[in-house]
Amino acid sequence: QVHLVESGGGLVQAGGSLRLSCAASGSIFSINFMGWYRQAPGNQREFVAIITSGGVTRYADSVKGRFAISRDNAKNTVYLQMNSLKPEDTAVYYCKCVQVRAGYPQTDYWGQGTQVTVSS
Repeated sequence: QVHLVESGGGLVQAGGSLRLSCAASGSIFSINFMGWYRQAPGNQREFVAIITSGGVTRYADSVKGRFAISRDNAKNTVYLQMNSLKPEDTAVYYCKCVQVRAGYPQTDYWGQGTQVTVSS
């Protein structure tokens, strides 16, 4: 079992920055990747960024050039640095990890979410 806890959300003005953190604990072995998703009111949860165990990253087109995902393996933590924030970035941001273990089904874990609100 993997437990994810997000932090770092808050209220910022357009053009500002926030850094989200997601700390993983529990059975953290065999985590294939960790990423960030977001869900705005009335919308489905959407992909934001992902980083694999090998350090390969991918971003949604809407955040390319503004957001950066990184990880600290020693702390079992993934970060999302968000710069040049726009009001349309307002959403609840969720951390996700995918655990792939031989002989077991792939397991997805989600954090509780952290609110990011960008004012205009």
